[in-house]
Amino acid sequence: SGTTGNPKRVPLSRSAFDASFRGFTKYERGRSFDDPPKLNSGCTMVVNPLTHIGGIYGCIAALAAGRKIALLEKFSVDAWVDIVKRNKPAVAPAVPSAVRMLLDADVDPEDLASLRAMISGTAPLPADLVDAFLEKYGIPICSNYGATEFAGAIAGWTIDDFRSLWKQKRGAVGRVHSDIEARIVDPDTGTILSSGKEGLLEIKGEQLNNDMQWLRTTDRAVLDDDRFLYIKGRADNAIIRGGFKVHPDDIIRVLNDHPAVLESAVVGVPDERLGAVPAAAIILKESADEPPIDELKVWLKSRLIAYQVPVHFRYVADFPRTPSMKPSAMGLQSLFEREGL
Repeated sequence: SGTTGNPKRVPLSRSAFDASFRGFTKYERGRSFDDPPKLNSGCTMVVNPLTHIGGIYGCIAALAAGRKIALLEKFSVDAWVDIVKRNKPAVAPAVPSAVRMLLDADVDPEDLASLRAMISGTAPLPADLVDAFLEKYGIPICSNYGATEFAGAIAGWTIDDFRSLWKQKRGAVGRVHSDIEARIVDPDTGTILSSGKEGLLEIKGEQLNNDMQWLRTTDRAVLDDDRFLYIKGRADNAIIRGGFKVHPDDIIRVLNDHPAVLESAVVGVPDERLGAVPAAAIILKESADEPPIDELKVWLKSRLIAYQVPVHFRYVADFPRTPSMKPSAMGLQSLFEREGL
C-alpha cells in the first residue's frame, strides 16, 4: 500500500482469487462461490482505491453477490454519508481513521439507519473506537485482516460473532477463515507456540498461491483456541534504539489512550548516538489544548518502558497519508527532517 515505501506490484492469479472468494462466501453466507448470484437491490460501497486489495476485493465481492457498486472517489464525511443515504446499503466500509472522522463529525443517526454493520480493515482498529461507535449508533464494526499478497482477507468478524463474542474477544481482528490454516511461531527459532502466546503469524491456504506452503508474515500476533486472531503490530518496522527494539504500534496504542489525542503515528528517525529514536506525530481532538511535551513524556513514562518513549513530538492537523488513508512512514520521516526534528 506504500505505507513504508513506494507502492509495489503484487502478482495475483485467478486461482488465488477463486480460493479467496470461496472462503469468503462460505464464511459469510454458508454458500459456495460456484453458486450463481441472484441479482438483488442491495449496494456495495467501495471506498478504497482500486489499486488497493480492499477496492478490488469489494468490487469482485459485489459482482459475486449480484449487487450494484457505489464508488467513492475520495473519502470525506459528507461524501460517505451521502452514498449511505442515497443507496441505503446494509453494510458500509470505513478504514479506522474514517471511523474516527465519522464519530467526531456527529453524524445524524438517521442518516445511517440502513446500516446493520460496518466493516473495517487496512490498519489497526482500536477496540475503544468500536465501543464508542456502537454506543452512539448501535452499529457493530466488523474488522478484518488481510493483505494484497493474500488476495483478500484471511480473518474477520461476522455480525453473528460480534453479537455473541465481542465482549469476550474484544480487540481481535476476527476469526481465521475456515479455509486458512494459521499458527504462531517464535521469530528466532521458528518453534510453533501454544495458544495465547505472542509470536509471528504464519498462514497456509490455496488463496496464497504458493503451492500450499506456510507463509510467514511480518505481523506479531496471538491466536486463541477458538481461532480468533489478535494482531499486536508489525515486526518489520521496528526501531532499533541503542540496541533495544521498539515497535511503533506499542507506542501508538498508548498515545491514542491520552484524553487529548485523536490519532497518532510513530516512526524512527536517525540519531547520531543511538542509531534511531522514535518520533511521534499527533492529531489532537477538536476541543483539546496541546499538552506540554514534558507533561506528555511523564504521562508516557508511566505507561511505557523508558526506551519506548518518543524523543521527538509534533502536533499536526493531519498526517501525510497513502491512498488507503494509512499514515505514510516516508511522509512522516520527511516531515521531521524538514522541521529539523
